[in-house]
Amino acid sequence: MRAVIQRVKEAKVKINQTVVGEIGEGMVILLGVANEDTEKDAEYLAEKITHLRIFAQGEKEFDRALSDNISEILVVPQFTLYADCRKGRRPDFTQAAPAEKAKFLYDYFVQKLKEKYEKVKTGEFGAKMLVEIHNDGPVTIILDT
Repeated sequence: MRAVIQRVKEAKVKINQTVVGEIGEGMVILLGVANEDTEKDAEYLAEKITHLRIFAQGEKEFDRALSDNISEILVVPQFTLYADCRKGRRPDFTQAAPAEKAKFLYDYFVQKLKEKYEKVKTGEFGAKMLVEIHNDGPVTIILDT
């Protein structure tokens, strides 16, 4: 699994001009699922992310985590995180998990995240989404399992 995490002041996801997920201060997680990923990878990422210290406390820039109950999360599925562009001009997505497996692990990851942290919103798996992100910092972290 690959998670691109952005600390945000606010973010939202729209599908057909309708907002389906919206948060204030917090983090956006763009989540990609690879062929070899398992439930264990989803559990690891959920645990790691809830304790990742990327929020400021006073003058200390990276001192607080989600587990300090200060922010919200927006999780957006994004299979393009596994694009391989080394050859040719068109991205190759063979490293990305098939849709059925990817949806199962995306949903499982969101469930595990919600068990650890209640302020979780999501995009919609398989939908064409417009994602609006107001990156704070900017802070962008990439986690791979």
